[in-house]
Amino acid sequence: MKIAVLKERHPGEARVAVSPEVAGKLSALGFKVNVEKGAGSGASFSDDAYKTAGADIAATAAAALKGADLVLKIQGPSAAEIPNISKGTIVMAHLNALSDGDTLRAMAKAGITGIAMELMPRITRAQSMDILSSQSNLAGYKSVLDAAAEFGRAFPMMMTAAGTIAPAKVFIMGVGVAGLQAIATAKRLGAVVTATDVRPATKEQVESLGGKFLVVDPEMEKDAQTAGGYAKQMPPEYFEKQKQVVAEHIKKQDIVITTALIPGRAAPILVTKEMVMSMQSGSVIVDLAVEAGGNCQLARLGETVISPNGVKIVGHANVPARLAVDASALFARNLFNFIKPFVNAETGDFALDWEDDVVVGTLVTKDGKIVNDRAAGAGAVKTKAKPVAKKAPGKKSAAKKSTAKKPAAKTAAPSAAPAEKKGN
Repeated sequence: MKIAVLKERHPGEARVAVSPEVAGKLSALGFKVNVEKGAGSGASFSDDAYKTAGADIAATAAAALKGADLVLKIQGPSAAEIPNISKGTIVMAHLNALSDGDTLRAMAKAGITGIAMELMPRITRAQSMDILSSQSNLAGYKSVLDAAAEFGRAFPMMMTAAGTIAPAKVFIMGVGVAGLQAIATAKRLGAVVTATDVRPATKEQVESLGGKFLVVDPEMEKDAQTAGGYAKQMPPEYFEKQKQVVAEHIKKQDIVITTALIPGRAAPILVTKEMVMSMQSGSVIVDLAVEAGGNCQLARLGETVISPNGVKIVGHANVPARLAVDASALFARNLFNFIKPFVNAETGDFALDWEDDVVVGTLVTKDGKIVNDRAAGAGAVKTKAKPVAKKAPGKKSAAKKSTAKKPAAKTAAPSAAPAEKKGN
Protein backbone atom coordinates (compact mmCIF):
# COMPACT_ATOMS: atom_id res chain seq x y z
CA MET A 1 0.00 0.00 0.00
CA LYS A 2 1.33 3.41 -0.97
CA ILE A 3 1.36 6.45 1.31
CA ALA A 4 1.90 9.96 -0.05
CA VAL A 5 3.35 12.69 2.16
CA LEU A 6 2.97 16.15 0.63
CA LYS A 7 4.74 19.43 1.19
CA GLU A 8 2.39 21.82 2.97
CA ARG A 9 1.54 24.90 0.91
CA HIS A 10 -0.71 26.76 3.32
CA PRO A 11 0.85 30.19 4.10
CA GLY A 12 3.04 30.02 7.20
CA GLU A 13 2.83 26.23 7.49
CA ALA A 14 6.28 24.81 8.27
CA ARG A 15 5.18 21.43 9.62
CA VAL A 16 5.09 18.12 7.79
CA ALA A 17 2.71 15.24 8.52
CA VAL A 18 5.33 12.48 8.63
CA SER A 19 8.76 12.68 10.26
CA PRO A 20 11.68 10.47 9.15
CA GLU A 21 11.18 8.48 12.37
CA VAL A 22 7.56 7.67 11.50
CA ALA A 23 8.40 7.13 7.82
CA GLY A 24 10.72 4.34 9.00
CA LYS A 25 8.00 2.82 11.19
CA LEU A 26 5.49 2.88 8.34
CA SER A 27 8.01 1.27 5.99
CA ALA A 28 8.63 -1.45 8.57
CA LEU A 29 4.88 -2.22 8.55
CA GLY A 30 5.05 -2.83 4.80
CA PHE A 31 3.89 0.53 3.47
CA LYS A 32 5.60 2.18 0.51
CA VAL A 33 6.14 5.78 1.64
CA ASN A 34 6.53 8.48 -1.03
CA VAL A 35 7.58 11.88 0.29
CA GLU A 36 7.41 14.95 -1.92
CA LYS A 37 10.82 16.57 -2.37
CA GLY A 38 11.42 19.25 0.27
CA ALA A 39 8.31 18.31 2.27
CA GLY A 40 10.24 18.29 5.55
CA SER A 41 12.45 21.32 4.94
CA GLY A 42 10.38 23.64 7.13
CA ALA A 43 10.82 21.22 10.03
CA SER A 44 14.53 20.64 9.38
CA PHE A 45 13.94 17.12 8.00
CA SER A 46 16.11 16.56 4.94
CA ASP A 47 15.25 14.38 1.96
CA ASP A 48 18.28 12.25 2.82
CA ALA A 49 16.84 11.60 6.30
CA TYR A 50 13.68 10.23 4.69
CA LYS A 51 15.69 8.08 2.29
CA THR A 52 17.68 6.64 5.17
CA ALA A 53 14.38 5.80 6.90
CA GLY A 54 13.24 3.81 3.86
CA ALA A 55 11.04 6.36 2.10
CA ASP A 56 11.20 7.33 -1.58
CA ILE A 57 11.48 10.96 -2.64
CA ALA A 58 9.06 12.13 -5.34
CA ALA A 59 10.06 15.12 -7.47
CA THR A 60 6.58 16.66 -7.39
CA ALA A 61 3.30 16.43 -5.50
CA ALA A 62 1.68 14.80 -8.51
CA ALA A 63 4.40 12.13 -8.54
CA ALA A 64 3.95 11.49 -4.84
CA LEU A 65 0.18 11.16 -5.28
CA LYS A 66 0.34 8.81 -8.26
CA GLY A 67 -1.15 5.50 -7.17
CA ALA A 68 -1.41 6.61 -3.52
CA ASP A 69 -3.94 4.79 -1.33
CA LEU A 70 -3.40 7.02 1.69
CA VAL A 71 -2.43 10.72 1.85
CA LEU A 72 -1.07 12.16 5.09
CA LYS A 73 -1.12 15.94 5.55
CA ILE A 74 -1.12 18.61 8.24
CA GLN A 75 -3.73 20.88 6.62
CA GLY A 76 -6.57 19.59 4.49
CA PRO A 77 -6.07 19.41 0.72
CA SER A 78 -6.39 22.67 -1.19
CA ALA A 79 -8.70 23.24 -4.16
CA ALA A 80 -5.66 22.75 -6.41
CA GLU A 81 -4.66 19.47 -4.74
CA ILE A 82 -8.05 17.74 -4.63
CA PRO A 83 -8.24 17.03 -8.42
CA ASN A 84 -4.91 15.18 -8.19
CA ILE A 85 -6.16 12.81 -5.48
CA SER A 86 -7.74 9.65 -6.88
CA LYS A 87 -11.26 8.56 -6.04
CA GLY A 88 -11.30 6.26 -3.01
CA THR A 89 -8.04 7.57 -1.61
CA ILE A 90 -7.99 8.11 2.16
CA VAL A 91 -6.81 11.54 3.34
CA MET A 92 -5.87 12.00 7.00
CA ALA A 93 -5.26 15.57 8.16
CA HIS A 94 -6.58 18.46 10.21
CA LEU A 95 -9.54 19.16 7.91
CA ASN A 96 -11.23 21.95 9.89
CA ALA A 97 -14.30 19.77 9.53
CA LEU A 98 -16.52 21.86 11.81
CA SER A 99 -16.04 25.04 9.80
CA ASP A 100 -14.67 24.37 6.30
CA GLY A 101 -17.71 23.00 4.52
CA ASP A 102 -16.38 23.96 1.08
CA THR A 103 -13.38 21.64 1.36
CA LEU A 104 -15.51 18.78 2.70
CA ARG A 105 -17.99 19.12 -0.13
CA ALA A 106 -15.16 19.21 -2.68
CA MET A 107 -13.58 16.09 -1.13
CA ALA A 108 -16.92 14.29 -1.12
CA LYS A 109 -17.57 15.21 -4.75
CA ALA A 110 -14.13 13.86 -5.69
CA GLY A 111 -14.87 10.57 -3.91
CA ILE A 112 -12.12 11.10 -1.32
CA THR A 113 -12.44 9.37 2.04
CA GLY A 114 -11.67 12.07 4.61
CA ILE A 115 -10.42 11.45 8.15
CA ALA A 116 -10.55 14.64 10.24
CA MET A 117 -7.99 14.00 12.94
CA GLU A 118 -9.20 16.99 14.98
CA LEU A 119 -12.47 15.14 15.65
CA MET A 120 -10.73 12.33 17.53
CA PRO A 121 -13.14 11.10 20.24
CA ARG A 122 -12.17 11.61 23.85
CA ILE A 123 -11.61 8.00 24.85
CA THR A 124 -8.61 6.60 26.68
CA ARG A 125 -7.10 4.61 23.85
CA ALA A 126 -7.32 7.59 21.47
CA GLN A 127 -5.16 9.86 23.61
CA SER A 128 -2.02 8.98 21.65
CA MET A 129 -3.85 9.87 18.40
CA ASP A 130 -5.05 13.30 19.57
CA ILE A 131 -3.53 15.99 17.34
CA LEU A 132 -5.31 18.83 19.16
CA SER A 133 -3.67 17.94 22.44
CA SER A 134 -0.18 17.41 21.02
CA GLN A 135 -0.22 20.65 19.04
CA SER A 136 -1.95 22.72 21.74
CA ASN A 137 0.58 21.63 24.32
CA LEU A 138 3.35 23.20 22.22
CA ALA A 139 1.23 26.29 21.52
CA GLY A 140 0.73 26.90 25.24
CA TYR A 141 4.47 26.65 25.85
CA LYS A 142 5.31 28.96 22.94
CA SER A 143 2.73 31.54 24.00
CA VAL A 144 4.64 32.20 27.21
CA LEU A 145 7.93 32.52 25.34
CA ASP A 146 6.28 34.95 22.91
CA ALA A 147 4.97 36.97 25.84
CA ALA A 148 8.42 37.01 27.46
CA ALA A 149 9.98 38.21 24.20
CA GLU A 150 7.58 41.18 24.05
CA PHE A 151 7.64 41.94 27.78
CA GLY A 152 10.19 44.55 28.82
CA ARG A 153 10.84 43.03 32.22
CA ALA A 154 12.06 39.81 33.81
CA PHE A 155 9.66 37.04 34.90
CA PRO A 156 11.10 35.89 38.26
CA MET A 157 11.60 37.89 41.41
CA MET A 158 15.24 38.95 41.62
CA MET A 159 16.99 40.22 44.71
CA THR A 160 20.02 42.27 43.74
CA ALA A 161 22.37 44.71 45.43
CA ALA A 162 20.56 47.47 43.59
CA GLY A 163 17.17 46.36 44.89
CA THR A 164 14.44 43.76 44.38
CA ILE A 165 12.66 43.11 41.09
CA ALA A 166 9.06 41.99 41.57
CA PRO A 167 7.91 38.85 39.71
CA ALA A 168 5.71 39.19 36.63
CA LYS A 169 1.99 38.55 37.06
CA VAL A 170 0.60 36.19 34.41
CA PHE A 171 -3.10 35.51 33.90
CA ILE A 172 -4.21 32.49 31.81
CA MET A 173 -7.76 32.53 30.43
CA GLY A 174 -8.97 29.09 29.40
CA VAL A 175 -7.46 26.06 31.11
CA GLY A 176 -7.33 23.45 28.39
CA VAL A 177 -4.19 21.69 27.21
CA ALA A 178 -2.66 24.94 25.98
CA GLY A 179 -3.65 26.81 29.13
CA LEU A 180 -2.18 24.22 31.48
CA GLN A 181 1.10 24.17 29.59
CA ALA A 182 1.16 27.98 29.68
CA ILE A 183 0.67 27.87 33.46
CA ALA A 184 3.48 25.34 33.88
CA THR A 185 5.84 27.31 31.64
CA ALA A 186 5.13 30.67 33.30
CA LYS A 187 5.67 29.11 36.72
CA ARG A 188 8.99 27.63 35.58
CA LEU A 189 10.05 31.11 34.51
CA GLY A 190 9.21 32.42 37.99
CA ALA A 191 5.96 34.32 37.39
CA VAL A 192 3.00 34.61 39.76
CA VAL A 193 0.23 32.83 37.85
CA THR A 194 -3.56 33.01 38.05
CA ALA A 195 -6.02 31.29 35.72
CA THR A 196 -9.72 31.00 35.01
CA ASP A 197 -12.01 28.65 33.10
CA VAL A 198 -15.76 28.03 32.92
CA ARG A 199 -15.26 24.44 34.11
CA PRO A 200 -14.74 24.15 37.89
CA ALA A 201 -13.01 20.78 37.43
CA THR A 202 -9.96 22.66 36.16
CA LYS A 203 -9.45 24.43 39.52
CA GLU A 204 -7.58 21.46 40.99
CA GLN A 205 -5.43 21.17 37.87
CA VAL A 206 -4.47 24.84 38.04
CA GLU A 207 -3.56 24.59 41.70
CA SER A 208 -1.54 21.41 41.13
CA LEU A 209 0.73 23.45 38.84
CA GLY A 210 1.17 26.22 41.40
CA GLY A 211 -1.37 28.64 39.98
CA LYS A 212 -4.31 30.34 41.67
CA PHE A 213 -7.81 29.79 40.23
CA LEU A 214 -10.07 32.79 39.63
CA VAL A 215 -13.73 31.81 40.12
CA VAL A 216 -16.47 33.73 38.25
CA ASP A 217 -19.80 32.06 39.15
CA PRO A 218 -19.66 28.63 40.84
CA GLU A 219 -23.35 27.86 40.20
CA MET A 220 -23.33 28.49 36.44
CA GLU A 221 -19.95 26.76 36.09
CA LYS A 222 -21.37 23.49 37.46
CA ASP A 223 -22.91 22.73 34.05
CA ALA A 224 -20.20 24.28 31.88
CA GLN A 225 -18.83 21.29 29.99
CA THR A 226 -20.19 18.67 27.60
CA ALA A 227 -20.17 14.92 28.18
CA GLY A 228 -17.09 14.82 25.94
CA GLY A 229 -15.27 17.30 28.16
CA TYR A 230 -15.46 20.38 25.95
CA ALA A 231 -16.52 23.80 27.18
CA LYS A 232 -20.15 24.66 26.53
CA GLN A 233 -21.44 27.93 25.12
CA MET A 234 -22.28 29.92 28.25
CA PRO A 235 -25.36 32.19 28.63
CA PRO A 236 -25.00 35.98 28.17
CA GLU A 237 -25.42 36.64 31.90
CA TYR A 238 -22.35 34.51 32.62
CA PHE A 239 -20.19 36.56 30.30
CA GLU A 240 -21.45 39.77 31.89
CA LYS A 241 -20.41 38.55 35.32
CA GLN A 242 -17.13 37.26 33.91
CA LYS A 243 -16.40 40.70 32.50
CA GLN A 244 -16.85 42.27 35.92
CA VAL A 245 -14.60 39.78 37.72
CA VAL A 246 -11.95 39.74 35.01
CA ALA A 247 -12.00 43.52 34.53
CA GLU A 248 -11.00 44.03 38.15
CA HIS A 249 -8.33 41.33 38.01
CA ILE A 250 -6.82 42.10 34.63
CA LYS A 251 -5.83 45.68 35.37
CA LYS A 252 -3.24 44.31 37.84
CA GLN A 253 -1.72 41.80 35.40
CA ASP A 254 1.46 42.14 33.37
CA ILE A 255 0.74 39.33 30.90
CA VAL A 256 -2.55 37.79 29.77
CA ILE A 257 -2.69 34.63 27.65
CA THR A 258 -6.08 33.66 26.22
CA THR A 259 -6.76 30.13 24.96
CA ALA A 260 -10.55 29.72 25.10
CA LEU A 261 -12.06 27.88 22.14
CA ILE A 262 -15.43 26.22 21.57
CA PRO A 263 -15.39 23.59 18.78
CA GLY A 264 -17.17 24.80 15.65
CA ARG A 265 -17.88 28.29 17.02
CA ALA A 266 -16.22 31.68 17.01
CA ALA A 267 -13.96 32.25 19.99
CA PRO A 268 -15.72 34.11 22.84
CA ILE A 269 -14.59 37.65 23.58
CA LEU A 270 -12.97 37.56 27.02
CA VAL A 271 -10.84 40.72 26.95
CA THR A 272 -12.68 43.84 25.83
CA LYS A 273 -11.17 47.08 24.59
CA GLU A 274 -12.01 48.66 27.94
CA MET A 275 -10.08 45.94 29.77
CA VAL A 276 -7.06 46.47 27.55
CA MET A 277 -7.18 50.20 28.25
CA SER A 278 -7.17 49.50 32.00
CA MET A 279 -3.84 47.64 31.82
CA GLN A 280 -0.44 49.21 32.42
CA SER A 281 1.73 50.35 29.54
CA GLY A 282 4.16 47.58 28.56
CA SER A 283 1.74 44.78 29.44
CA VAL A 284 1.35 41.95 26.93
CA ILE A 285 -1.66 39.94 25.73
CA VAL A 286 -1.10 36.76 23.69
CA ASP A 287 -4.28 35.56 21.97
CA LEU A 288 -4.05 31.87 21.03
CA ALA A 289 -7.64 31.93 19.78
CA VAL A 290 -7.00 34.64 17.19
CA GLU A 291 -7.54 32.24 14.25
CA ALA A 292 -11.10 31.64 15.48
CA GLY A 293 -11.82 35.35 15.81
CA GLY A 294 -9.87 35.98 18.99
CA ASN A 295 -10.58 36.19 22.71
CA CYS A 296 -9.26 39.75 22.81
CA GLN A 297 -11.35 42.39 21.06
CA LEU A 298 -8.26 44.20 19.73
CA ALA A 299 -6.35 41.12 18.51
CA ARG A 300 -5.56 40.88 14.81
CA LEU A 301 -4.57 37.66 13.06
CA GLY A 302 -0.90 37.60 12.18
CA GLU A 303 -0.17 40.95 13.82
CA THR A 304 1.20 42.44 17.02
CA VAL A 305 -1.06 45.38 17.82
CA ILE A 306 -0.07 48.15 20.25
CA SER A 307 -3.04 49.75 21.96
CA PRO A 308 -3.23 53.54 22.57
CA ASN A 309 -2.14 52.97 26.18
CA GLY A 310 0.90 50.88 25.20
CA VAL A 311 -0.36 47.31 25.65
CA LYS A 312 0.98 44.79 23.11
CA ILE A 313 -1.57 42.31 21.73
CA VAL A 314 0.14 39.36 20.00
CA GLY A 315 -1.89 37.43 17.43
CA HIS A 316 0.45 34.93 15.80
CA ALA A 317 -1.16 32.56 13.29
CA ASN A 318 -0.53 28.81 13.51
CA VAL A 319 1.57 28.86 16.67
CA PRO A 320 2.50 25.12 16.58
CA ALA A 321 4.19 25.71 13.21
CA ARG A 322 6.57 28.08 15.00
CA LEU A 323 7.93 24.95 16.73
CA ALA A 324 7.85 22.94 13.53
CA VAL A 325 10.34 20.20 14.46
CA ASP A 326 8.59 19.01 17.60
CA ALA A 327 5.12 19.78 16.27
CA SER A 328 5.76 17.65 13.17
CA ALA A 329 7.23 14.81 15.19
CA LEU A 330 4.21 14.69 17.52
CA PHE A 331 1.68 15.03 14.69
CA ALA A 332 3.38 12.18 12.82
CA ARG A 333 3.22 9.94 15.90
CA ASN A 334 -0.49 10.76 16.29
CA LEU A 335 -1.08 9.60 12.72
CA PHE A 336 1.02 6.46 13.16
CA ASN A 337 -0.85 5.55 16.35
CA PHE A 338 -4.11 5.88 14.41
CA ILE A 339 -2.94 3.75 11.48
CA LYS A 340 -1.10 0.93 13.25
CA PRO A 341 -4.09 -0.82 14.93
CA PHE A 342 -5.69 -1.31 11.49
CA VAL A 343 -2.67 -3.15 10.04
CA ASN A 344 -2.93 -6.94 10.22
CA ALA A 345 0.33 -8.10 11.80
CA GLU A 346 0.22 -11.43 9.95
CA THR A 347 -0.72 -10.36 6.42
CA GLY A 348 0.31 -6.70 6.36
CA ASP A 349 -3.16 -5.74 5.14
CA PHE A 350 -4.46 -2.30 6.07
CA ALA A 351 -8.22 -1.90 6.54
CA LEU A 352 -10.11 0.71 8.49
CA ASP A 353 -12.88 -0.73 10.62
CA TRP A 354 -15.78 1.61 9.86
CA GLU A 355 -17.48 0.68 13.15
CA ASP A 356 -14.46 1.39 15.35
CA ASP A 357 -15.00 4.36 17.67
CA VAL A 358 -11.98 6.33 16.44
CA VAL A 359 -13.01 5.86 12.81
CA VAL A 360 -16.67 6.68 13.42
CA GLY A 361 -15.64 9.85 15.26
CA THR A 362 -13.20 11.12 12.63
CA LEU A 363 -14.69 9.93 9.33
CA VAL A 364 -16.20 12.93 7.53
CA THR A 365 -16.44 12.03 3.82
CA LYS A 366 -16.95 8.68 2.11
CA ASP A 367 -18.55 7.34 -1.07
CA GLY A 368 -19.29 10.83 -2.35
CA LYS A 369 -21.05 12.04 0.80
CA ILE A 370 -20.39 13.96 3.99
CA VAL A 371 -20.98 11.21 6.53
CA ASN A 372 -20.41 12.94 9.87
CA ASP A 373 -23.32 14.84 11.41
CA ARG A 374 -20.91 17.14 13.29
CA ALA A 375 -19.14 18.23 10.12
CA ALA A 376 -19.87 21.46 8.32
CA GLY A 377 -22.36 21.06 5.48
CA ALA A 378 -25.96 19.98 5.16
CA GLY A 379 -27.21 16.50 4.46
CA ALA A 380 -24.67 14.51 6.41
CA VAL A 381 -25.49 10.82 6.45
CA LYS A 382 -24.02 7.92 8.35
CA THR A 383 -22.51 4.88 6.67
CA LYS A 384 -21.94 1.33 7.82
CA ALA A 385 -19.86 0.23 4.86
CA LYS A 386 -17.69 -2.82 5.40
CA PRO A 387 -13.91 -2.35 5.44
CA VAL A 388 -11.94 -3.30 2.37
CA ALA A 389 -8.51 -4.74 3.04
CA LYS A 390 -5.55 -3.49 1.04
CA LYS A 391 -2.39 -5.53 0.76
CA ALA A 392 1.00 -4.09 1.57
CA PRO A 393 3.80 -4.96 -0.89
CA GLY A 394 5.55 -8.28 -0.41
CA LYS A 395 2.96 -9.71 1.97
CA LYS A 396 0.55 -12.64 1.87
CA SER A 397 -2.79 -12.60 0.10
CA ALA A 398 -5.26 -9.96 1.21
CA ALA A 399 -7.74 -10.78 3.93
CA LYS A 400 -11.33 -9.73 3.65
CA LYS A 401 -11.07 -7.79 6.85
CA SER A 402 -8.18 -6.88 9.07
CA THR A 403 -7.90 -9.18 12.04
CA ALA A 404 -5.61 -6.84 13.95
CA LYS A 405 -6.88 -6.53 17.48
CA LYS A 406 -7.96 -3.17 18.76
CA PRO A 407 -5.84 -1.95 21.62
CA ALA A 408 -7.50 -2.50 24.96
CA ALA A 409 -8.54 0.59 26.84
CA LYS A 410 -6.26 1.46 29.68
CA THR A 411 -6.93 3.45 32.76
CA ALA A 412 -5.48 6.88 32.21
CA ALA A 413 -2.73 7.91 34.57
CA PRO A 414 -3.36 11.05 36.59
CA SER A 415 -2.64 13.96 34.31
CA ALA A 416 -2.82 17.71 34.20
CA ALA A 417 -4.45 17.52 30.78
CA PRO A 418 -7.98 18.95 30.94
CA ALA A 419 -11.09 17.77 29.24
CA GLU A 420 -11.25 20.63 26.77
CA LYS A 421 -8.93 20.66 23.77
CA LYS A 422 -7.30 23.88 22.69
CA GLY A 423 -5.32 24.92 19.60
CA ASN A 424 -5.46 25.05 15.66
